[in-house]
Amino acid sequence: MIVRSPEDGSLILINQTDHAKLSGLYAAHWGNANFATPAPRDSMIRAAMFHDNGWHRYEAAPLYDVTAKTSPNFFQVPTTDEQLTEFGNAIDWLTWIDPYAGLLISRHRTGLYRSRYGAVQQPVSVSRVRNDPKLDAFVAAREVAQEDQLISLDRARFNVDYQLLQFWDLLSLALCVREPRDEVFELVPQDFTGDGCSGVRMTMTVLPGDQIALDPYPFDTDMLMLGYAYRHMPTPDFPDQDAFQVAYFGTTPTLRQFTFRRA
Repeated sequence: MIVRSPEDGSLILINQTDHAKLSGLYAAHWGNANFATPAPRDSMIRAAMFHDNGWHRYEAAPLYDVTAKTSPNFFQVPTTDEQLTEFGNAIDWLTWIDPYAGLLISRHRTGLYRSRYGAVQQPVSVSRVRNDPKLDAFVAAREVAQEDQLISLDRARFNVDYQLLQFWDLLSLALCVREPRDEVFELVPQDFTGDGCSGVRMTMTVLPGDQIALDPYPFDTDMLMLGYAYRHMPTPDFPDQDAFQVAYFGTTPTLRQFTFRRA
């Protein structure tokens, strides 16, 4: 869960699964005269849309820190055996539906502990802390399975598809983890002839009225309105985790929308 604490003392909570849906919308609208349409299109959209489905179990019972008066941010959630199992279940579930999409989200999950395999230069991609034998074993086992699947595939093309997935993930996070600000993304592939570590430099400029200008512009329509669902809780102060969860589930999600346009 993405957790934000505005200056007014309230609490903004965005499910990882909702952040991922925004990534999937990027994928569904990707492509124009300057950017190649993803292919296989359905697999790429599925991978982007469901890349964080391993968080469904946690979102059904989010944690709360009574001392800190907040819920932990997604990178602070303990990597328990149950959480690792859910990460694996999410990969297996999508693989059963769409093997290529499943392979992509498996690579995404392990890449978070491998500096995204060098696919991203900006924002700087830092490996999440491991130092956990169970997590190390999970990453290693999934990487072995990935290699088995890649034997019959075009690895260079897969690397570009993985790179695109990382960009969609990061562009969504740029709107979710904080109030949007001007950003630079490197490198973003425009076609499928690269090696998964090359592309163009893209700038994101925040304009009044929740408008987002991208240069170069990658989407299939000149003005594109997209958004994500979030919960805005007026106070972060609860006596215990049960009270927090009652308030969390009782808070109606709100839609935050942005209009993407050419710079």
